[in-house]
This record gives sequence, structure tokens and C-alpha cells, in this order.
Amino acid sequence: MTPKINIDSLQVIYPGRGRNMPVEALAGVSLAIADGELVCVVGPSGCGKTTLLRILADLEQPTTGQAIIAPDESNRPLKGMVFQGAGLFPWMTVAQNVAYGLQLRGVAPRERLTRAQHWITTMGLERFAQSYPAQLSGGMQQRAGLARAFTYDPQVLLMDEPFGALDAQTRLILQATLLDLWEQARKTVVFVTHSIEEALTLGDRVVLMSARPGRILHEVMVPFARPRDPITLRTDPRFSALFAEVWGVLRAEVEHSRTAELEMAP
Repeated sequence: MTPKINIDSLQVIYPGRGRNMPVEALAGVSLAIADGELVCVVGPSGCGKTTLLRILADLEQPTTGQAIIAPDESNRPLKGMVFQGAGLFPWMTVAQNVAYGLQLRGVAPRERLTRAQHWITTMGLERFAQSYPAQLSGGMQQRAGLARAFTYDPQVLLMDEPFGALDAQTRLILQATLLDLWEQARKTVVFVTHSIEEALTLGDRVVLMSARPGRILHEVMVPFARPRDPITLRTDPRFSALFAEVWGVLRAEVEHSRTAELEMAP
């Protein structure tokens, strides 16, 4: 079966400027992701995780290699991206923000309102539909960002540390929310995170990347049945064993990345 996402021998080199040498961000990354699979990508800071997502989103181009997303026969957008910040327009209400992607697609006002309202209600934001982002907490803003992404309904959802700036309790709640949303939609998701626990909670598979230049070091198949509860999952002895396995692979890479940062510091 043709994968939904096929990444083949991807290399990204950023040219040097002035006295700075060129930087190789990704080196020989190859990865296949099936339709409906939720894959989490974990690695040290600066390993190219975000670069990989940006290439999938067509926001950057690789130096060599390719990343192809196979379209289905629907008229849905091919891809959508969720960033660490919710990225809401401050002059729009929650309802307007959530419906914005449908507006860009030319969906009729009544239909986009109905579809947006469904996801606003699903995210528990119905009381705040006419509120502005500044009137919401960080967690509520991120819920609105998720509602906008699912309303837009892309075939592939690219998520760049969407919960990274939130407190631990809100993060757990939104992990549970995303799991529920994924159960409803079964989208293909590529989810970048620094958190090993988050990756094991959400993913069907966890892809581990090296320090820069980013390479794929290891993959872990997550054995937990769905639907999942983030709290109950952490009491499973297999969860601790998988955490230790992932950290065993990543620890040297994180230390290497940290050493490189210190050496580059003025």
C-alpha cells in the first residue's frame, strides 16, 4: 500500500552567512507514514524536527531528497499545521478564527458556521464562541487552535509542539482532548514534541532523531490499545519500560546537542 507520507533521503543545508559556516539541519532522513497513523517525532533541540515539518508543509524546500504527501480522492485540503502558539487572529472572535480556514476554502457562510460550531462545542468552547483570544487562557487558546485545525479538515495534520508552552495540568487535559479528536477523525498526524511521555501517550509510533544534523536513530512501536487515557496509561509498567528505552537512545544525543550549544556560545 502506498504510504500517505513518503520522506526519502531528505537533506537540508542552510547556507552560511558572513563568517558562519553552512549548517546541515537534516541528513538522509527517510520515513514512511501510513494513512491514519499518528507518528510522534522526538529529538534534542536543534535536531531539525521543525525543519522536517516545514518541508512537509511546503514552507521550506529540501537541499536534496523529497517529501511527498499522497492526496486522496476527496476535496479536503492536503495538509494543515498547528504551531506551538495557537496563532489566533486577535481581532477575530473564537468562532471567526475557527471558521477562517473554511472561509479561505470558499465554503458558504452558513456551512462554515455549522462546521465551526461543531468543533467549538466538541472542544468545550461554546460559551466563548464570541470571545476574543485575549480573553482566553493559554489552554483555551490552544483548544481554539485545535478546533480550527479540525474544522479546516486537512488530510494530514502537522503539529509542532502544540502543547509545549502550557502548564503540566493543561497539557494532560489537551493530550486527552487530542486523543478523543483523533479517535473521531482518524487523521494522519505528524506530531513533534520534546516530551517522551507525550510521544508515548499519543503516538502509534515514536521516531527518534539524532542531534544536528538530524538523522533517524530509532523507531518505537507503541503497543497500547486505543482509546487511551493519558493518566491510566502512565500506570502501565510497559510505559516506564518504553520511556527508559527511548531515553536510553536519546540521552547521548541530548548531551551532544547541549555540548555543541555551549561551545558555540560567546
